[in-house]
Amino acid sequence: MHPGTIVQVRNRYWVLLPHEDPDCYLLRPLTGATDETVAIHKGLADRLAYTLPTERLQPATFPLPTVADLADAAGAHLLWQAARLTLREGATPLRSLGRISIRPRPYQFVPLLMALRLDPLRLLIADDVGVGKTIEALLIARELWDRGEIKRLAVLCPPYLCDQWQRELDEKFNLEAVVVRSGTVGRLERGKPPTRTLYEHYPIQVISIDFVKSERNRHQFLLHAPDLVIVDEAHGATLTYTQSQQQRHDLVRAIAQDERRHLILLTATPHSGIETAFRSLLSLLKPTFGAWDLNNLDETQRAELARHFVQRTRKDIEQDWEHERCFPRRLTADETYRLSPAYRTLFEKTYDFCAEIVRTGAQLEERKRRVRYWGALALLRCVMSSPAAAQAALETRYARQGEGDDEVDFRGFVFEAGEERTDDEQPTAPLEATAATLPEGDRRRLRELGRLAARIIEARQDTKLDGLIRMVEGLLGDGFHPIVWCRYVATADYVAAGLQRHLPADVRVVCITGRQGDAERRARIDEIETDRPRVLVATDCLSEGINLQQKFTAAIHYDLPWNPNRLEQREGRVDRYGQTAPEVKTIRYFSPDNPVDGVVIEVLLDKARQIHRTLGTHVPVPAESESVTEAVLNALFLRGGRATAARQLAFDFAQHDVQALHRRWEQDAERERLNRTRFAQRALKPQEVQRELEATDAVLGDPDAVRAFVLAAAQRLGLHIARDSNRPGVYRIPLEAANLAPLPEPVRFALPAPAPSAARRAPPPWSISFDSPTPEGAAYLGRNHPFVVALARFLLEEALTRPGQAHAARCGVLCTRAVSQTTTLLLVRVRYLIEQPERTPLFAEEVRTLGYTQGADGAPHWLDESATLRLLEAQPDANLVMAEKRRRIEAALAQWGAIVEYLQPQIEARARDLEAAHKRIRQAVHLRTRALTVRPQWPVDLLGILVLEPDGSL
Repeated sequence: MHPGTIVQVRNRYWVLLPHEDPDCYLLRPLTGATDETVAIHKGLADRLAYTLPTERLQPATFPLPTVADLADAAGAHLLWQAARLTLREGATPLRSLGRISIRPRPYQFVPLLMALRLDPLRLLIADDVGVGKTIEALLIARELWDRGEIKRLAVLCPPYLCDQWQRELDEKFNLEAVVVRSGTVGRLERGKPPTRTLYEHYPIQVISIDFVKSERNRHQFLLHAPDLVIVDEAHGATLTYTQSQQQRHDLVRAIAQDERRHLILLTATPHSGIETAFRSLLSLLKPTFGAWDLNNLDETQRAELARHFVQRTRKDIEQDWEHERCFPRRLTADETYRLSPAYRTLFEKTYDFCAEIVRTGAQLEERKRRVRYWGALALLRCVMSSPAAAQAALETRYARQGEGDDEVDFRGFVFEAGEERTDDEQPTAPLEATAATLPEGDRRRLRELGRLAARIIEARQDTKLDGLIRMVEGLLGDGFHPIVWCRYVATADYVAAGLQRHLPADVRVVCITGRQGDAERRARIDEIETDRPRVLVATDCLSEGINLQQKFTAAIHYDLPWNPNRLEQREGRVDRYGQTAPEVKTIRYFSPDNPVDGVVIEVLLDKARQIHRTLGTHVPVPAESESVTEAVLNALFLRGGRATAARQLAFDFAQHDVQALHRRWEQDAERERLNRTRFAQRALKPQEVQRELEATDAVLGDPDAVRAFVLAAAQRLGLHIARDSNRPGVYRIPLEAANLAPLPEPVRFALPAPAPSAARRAPPPWSISFDSPTPEGAAYLGRNHPFVVALARFLLEEALTRPGQAHAARCGVLCTRAVSQTTTLLLVRVRYLIEQPERTPLFAEEVRTLGYTQGADGAPHWLDESATLRLLEAQPDANLVMAEKRRRIEAALAQWGAIVEYLQPQIEARARDLEAAHKRIRQAVHLRTRALTVRPQWPVDLLGILVLEPDGSL
């Protein structure tokens, strides 16, 4: 018995699958899925067979349909749909599409086609922010997994992205991963055998790169590193001066040193402006890339690098690949507020105080001078953020005794960190250190400022909050669901409470900050209902790692970030692939009374916006931006004064630094433009990708086929599904018991449990869609959704095991004007083995519909398969009595034995086409591919038969 054979054991039919162990049988139920496969040791099976006859493994044949299976033609069409949707190992070059639970866009297949032409795979995916690089990388991983080319996979990412990756692997790609980081290692260790490391035992891992980069953990991981490693946020693993990035780079470089290992690097910002850092990233793909002059590549070098590097803007994608808008249109706006008299007093007194302690600190030693400067900036940011943040900062206990010998770098308390998420707690450390350098009189002034902030809160004299409330009301009225971004926890809590007080009761206001763990944050996001207005108030703990585009459509920067990169990260939570709203809105919110806001906007944010509009993508601010901003703010303090003239004088003081920064930024933007022109992968043509997708859809069925099947099956089973009149592309399934009662138990159990509701109230209906990305609030029903799987499997199994009683029919007769002579349609399932030297064969199968008419010589005249599929949907134009239908089916079944012989050339030709397609998609990158063969396995399964008679022939 060889792979592809049908066998019988344990009173059930199975398909014998290839297995890498020659001493084992790998069996899959004939009508089941791969997740139901069982492995049986041959020796054990032989011994059991002597005492338990049901354990005897013996060849079997697929049961042919009989006259008892006769029903209507629509039932035969339903059987074809169900049989096709149960396929997982589809006989197409792109095997992964039978396993995933989303429908990727055509442009997302480009990295996959690039990957399949590399051996080993070394790829840098640097597509624009929000285009779906995670999907692109996991599409490659799933394809290699299903081809048997990898058996273990690891994703290395920052710790705050681990849960997001685990969810993407599970929900979209049906790969079960474990998260490896300091808080999970103990549990994972307990779940493995003592003789194996956790890196050996768990085949799919999402690993915190900061956990595994340490000397303590790195060696064990490298000793058992998997076949494929994906490195997310790869720009954080470049060779730079920081110790953290150096450790990451050393780790990834060690991974890359194994020339057989596959490696995918992901980043939206591969070039930080430091040429050596970029070359160090490229050297991970191929060591020679690190020595190239990237500004003067010859054509051979450019072509070689282009095989490993893809970098596209959204504009490239929409113009070259999609020819339609597939990302939302971003509407940008500025909104301002004026300080109330009380808030103006607080701000002015704080500004004067900060300027004074910076100026008087100029006489101190360098370390104390720097401490005062950072403390002044931290205090000013708190007061600018909200009275609540000011109060929290100013009520700090300034009881610090001494300052230690080393200067603390307080930059991260003021500027948003470039690589990691910013700490959203109050900047206690620089404030305490500053207070320690102040005389008691200045400390009393700090406490008085704190009391001013408290009075603003008590009297509710905060015009910044009042303006936000009006803005949010307007956005909600226009149908937007906003995120309000804040710098500090105290501000977020204060803003959320204010919104909750003033917004209508039906508006859900949710506040998420860094004081909640990653799991709690995700749970709170998941709990947000999409059938009611909603507002999220968040700190930058959410600006990376959690996709919010399915529930929110606007971003308000209540606190302006002092780093444009952070502003883009915030807006990228809603403006990204999967956002179904046609427009998203982003608003910068600031006060013209605040000179510091003015500096940040003039020096950084306006320039970033100008570059984005010109280039169509985000270009990171150059590394020296913090130094330039610091110089400008320092000039503000040193020159003093709050009036416009004084602010302009201070700005002029540092204008030379600003101009130099902007020139450097423009140079970076031009470099990005050239790179994205060179590496947008225009050599791959949309029609090339489309050809492979159409070939796959013909075997597995596209989203339209899934929609047609679900609606037809629901009608047959008596399940009511209605269109949602208010949302195009959305359907609603009532979950009341009366609607679900007709469903068979396996199908009913695949539906979501009704949400709890008040007594005597019907549970809300289940909203579904067959479109991906999916409309807000709807579940995506693709071919791998549990409900679709249960529906297809039930109908196929019922048709094969309950002749005459099944909803889907194996036999049918139709009298129709669609044919001019008797035409027979055969629904057959064909199995193939895809064989390559030194590899376990791959199993594949497809369901084909073949049609023929009987020639005068008795030989079948085969129809074109597209014509056959159209005939499968032919409508009846006359009635036939049951006795006549039975006679026609008996005659067609009697011919099957002779027809099988005529089928062989057709199936062999199909196998040759599949073989050519497999070689084409790999472009014969190695000898194994060139020696690949596709062999059909005999006999084919006759699932069903439909006879079409011309109207008027009887």
